[in-house]
Amino acid sequence: MATLISKPTIVQAAGNKPKIIEEYVGNVNSRTGGVSVARMKSPTGWVEPGQTPEFDEYTLVLRGSLRVITRSGTVDVHAGQAVIAHAGEWVQYSTPAADGAEYIAVCLPAFSMETVHRDE
Repeated sequence: MATLISKPTIVQAAGNKPKIIEEYVGNVNSRTGGVSVARMKSPTGWVEPGQTPEFDEYTLVLRGSLRVITRSGTVDVHAGQAVIAHAGEWVQYSTPAADGAEYIAVCLPAFSMETVHRDE
């Protein structure tokens, strides 16, 4: 039988400003280690510490734009676009544009504090 997830769990976000993370599927809300699915809402000027995660992260921007910086370059991902950050690749996310961003992040395997490896 299918498992209904009636509401997300709000997960604390890293970064210089408050950001809302609503985890629907993952280690926290559904005890699912294989994949995580979360809706993110980040304000203008939000910057997250860089990280070198052990998971692939697939991000679909719903509103606004998300800046993704890697060692090989920077890409701005706008509403209706997606980006993949690959496991083992250093990456930093931010929302410098005036309207912030709302986006869906899917991590495979699921996001965890033990495997994200954030910069200090």
